[in-house]
Amino acid sequence: MMLEMQARSSDGHAMDWLWLSLYHALAMLWATFWALVLGFTISGVLQVFVSKERMSGAFGQTNLKSVSLATGLGAASSSCSYAAVAAARSAIQQGAALIPALAFMFASTNLVIELGAVLWILMGWQFVLAEVFGAFVLITIMWSLIRLFLPRNLEIEIRILAQEKIQESIHCHHEHPTSQGSRATRDQEFATANPSVGGHEISKWTRVAHAFVTDWSMLWKEILGGFLIAGFLATLMPHGWWEALFLQSGPPVVRLIENAVVGPIIAMISFVCSVGNIPLASLLWSHGISFGGVISFIYADLIVIPIIIIYAKYYGVRAAAWITGIFYVSMVLAGIIVDLIFSALGLIPDGLRPPSAVEHAHIILNYTSSLDVAAAIFAAWLLFLHFKSRNKENARACH
Repeated sequence: MMLEMQARSSDGHAMDWLWLSLYHALAMLWATFWALVLGFTISGVLQVFVSKERMSGAFGQTNLKSVSLATGLGAASSSCSYAAVAAARSAIQQGAALIPALAFMFASTNLVIELGAVLWILMGWQFVLAEVFGAFVLITIMWSLIRLFLPRNLEIEIRILAQEKIQESIHCHHEHPTSQGSRATRDQEFATANPSVGGHEISKWTRVAHAFVTDWSMLWKEILGGFLIAGFLATLMPHGWWEALFLQSGPPVVRLIENAVVGPIIAMISFVCSVGNIPLASLLWSHGISFGGVISFIYADLIVIPIIIIYAKYYGVRAAAWITGIFYVSMVLAGIIVDLIFSALGLIPDGLRPPSAVEHAHIILNYTSSLDVAAAIFAAWLLFLHFKSRNKENARACH
């Protein structure tokens, strides 16, 4: 009898953490759904409304003007990490150089208003200032590292591979018109290479809808996996486990470097992206991580494991390794530089660390709910355009 009660208690406990993990994952998806829709819409708009000639003219060369413009547009785009990666890929396909595209991608997740607002509320204005200042430091370091170390032919290979992906998609569609993969690639064809079908002009917003659906169909597994793993980590990992990873004693320089090195690694395995990693950053700060370690951790949303897989899918394994490595080194160096400068200026909060402001994500009715509803309505409209066009195409094919 006692063993049976213990077994039931164990089963109940397992179900509790399982459902709680799934709830956290759903709540984080709820909090970022509108940003995902916005980001993938921007990706589609870039593919359809911005010509290759215009993109090449604005971002086709790497100089201070193009990188600054890309950074500003990225900050204005306000994308989730996954959607930012898709938008940067679209920019490269349209003729953008690698450095402006990566600057756009980084700025669209780390220089956005919503991230700054959450960071200010949970951690204070000093972290907002450090986040903005450090972003420009990171982009400068990334630019320098690419110039110094990236193989000269790799950027050409990235662009060629991106174009080959489109052509392979079109080719697969013609050879296997009923396969699951061809349905996604047919949309890519609509969005980029073929503005008309059967002599009928396809509207630009219908082509945006095709691109929107294509990006979702390519990345939904990585996105869902990221949220699920983040939900399980939030439920199962004890707070002390995170705390034990960071040196909190010893020579200040060693502690500074170790914290900045480990910060992005924690972000990589926590699978949270953009605004979603601010609560965990607050937890780490309250448990002793250095100021620079927090900054490097926050920046690392673009090297979480699902996004590295996306890099490999978009650009190939070799290019994905280079992009990840350059981003990682840039994040570590930016965190160290920010820590040293803010320490010299007396801008790092000192004294007893405040209690963690982390609160488990909840599905509640607030302004985010309004944004999600608006995003759902807009996404439904794009889906309507997508399936309406596909049905018309199928009807013409039958005749």
